[in-house]
Amino acid sequence: MAENIDDISINYEDDQGRLLVKEIKKEILTRGSWTTILFLFQEMDKKTGEYGPLKATIRRYKKQGGYFRPQSKFNISNKKQALKIAEVLTEWFSEQEEAT
Repeated sequence: MAENIDDISINYEDDQGRLLVKEIKKEILTRGSWTTILFLFQEMDKKTGEYGPLKATIRRYKKQGGYFRPQSKFNISNKKQALKIAEVLTEWFSEQEEAT
């Protein structure tokens, strides 16, 4: 757990120190007692030791007792899904701007 938003990471090592989840980038979408962060990451294939394709996850954290604790997450499992989400959101918000 982290005390500071900027220190939150999804890097994850196993007991032998192998980095199983490698954070590539992060974007803090909202700051405050409820924080939302978008991460770009790769997972290691334990059999080959190679990192797989890029994935993304959106995670929400709530500050309790001085620490940010995970509350929820949504994983975007592949490039196709990520691009489709971006396409739909862009379309929806463009339509709403035109309507107002």
